[in-house]
Amino acid sequence: MSMRCPLDWEVYRRPHWSDPADPGDRYNGCLHIPSRSMVIVFLSGEGWEHVSVSLRDRCPTWAEMEEVKRRFWSDVDTVMQLHVPPREHRNCHPYCLHLWRPTDQEIPRPPGIFVAPESSVQPVT
Repeated sequence: MSMRCPLDWEVYRRPHWSDPADPGDRYNGCLHIPSRSMVIVFLSGEGWEHVSVSLRDRCPTWAEMEEVKRRFWSDVDTVMQLHVPPREHRNCHPYCLHLWRPTDQEIPRPPGIFVAPESSVQPVT
């Protein structure tokens, strides 16, 4: 399944700084959620789906990133955050985190037992 902007978040759409004349579409664009001081930029192309989440004065929490993942992708999709070598770091905002998904392959996942014992699996609510 591919990444797409949640329809109920379309009310937060605004022009992106890179091309203010282009409002984007369901797969590319920029959202500003004032009640959360949150900016979300989402792009799809060149074999990648990408969503960045930034806040004015802090990094997004795990819960915020998880919500964005669930809103932009299906529950069956795996997405990832990457920690690249320092020489490849690029930073336009100090409080921004990114979610990535390649479109041409499945992201490999380690065995669940590497994360926690089978008995600790909790149902998703």
